[in-house]
Amino acid sequence: MKYNVIILSLLLFFANVSLAQNEELLEKASSWVKELNLENFEKESNVANAIATHLIEVRDWHNSHPYTTVPAGINPRTGESLSDLDRSIIADSAMPKSVHETLMATLKANLTEAQIETILDKYTIGKVAFTMKAYREIVTDMTPEEDAELLKNLKEAREIAIDFKSMKQISAIFEIYKTKNEQYLNSNGRSWRQLYKDYVKRIRNAKKN
Repeated sequence: MKYNVIILSLLLFFANVSLAQNEELLEKASSWVKELNLENFEKESNVANAIATHLIEVRDWHNSHPYTTVPAGINPRTGESLSDLDRSIIADSAMPKSVHETLMATLKANLTEAQIETILDKYTIGKVAFTMKAYREIVTDMTPEEDAELLKNLKEAREIAIDFKSMKQISAIFEIYKTKNEQYLNSNGRSWRQLYKDYVKRIRNAKKN
């Protein structure tokens, strides 16, 4: 009898913890939507609920699929051993595509393209704008075509990254596309290594003056 009481108490405790965590994610989603100033209760409710549901499903998938569910092995492209972060990304990337598709469908049905980008930036703490700012500082004579290509790749990274729970995972997804951008610049007649070297030199000289 005493054992049953302990089990019941533990179940109630974890149920309350889970409920509190879900409410926290709903509050986060609501705060994001409020910044859009939609002035339409139905749209606000639809979008906030969709974001909260997505955040909860991403969290639950992540928590129930730890990196240990992916066998240790090598990256077939590099031959290097998979890190724990690599394995966690593989595990989380197996989440059903419907989770992402449902969120995006609701956003597209209720928001403008600019508003959708605002929400995706919330998920990824503005990494697109931050990274583009750095690119434009490094490549001082960037062409409109180059700018558009780099931005397109970062936006693709952003939409993929929203389906991952931790900032380490999100940053790793962006690194994939940053590498893609560097390769694009190299193939476009530039040397990313030299561009970055020159940028560092400019920063150091600016600090001396």
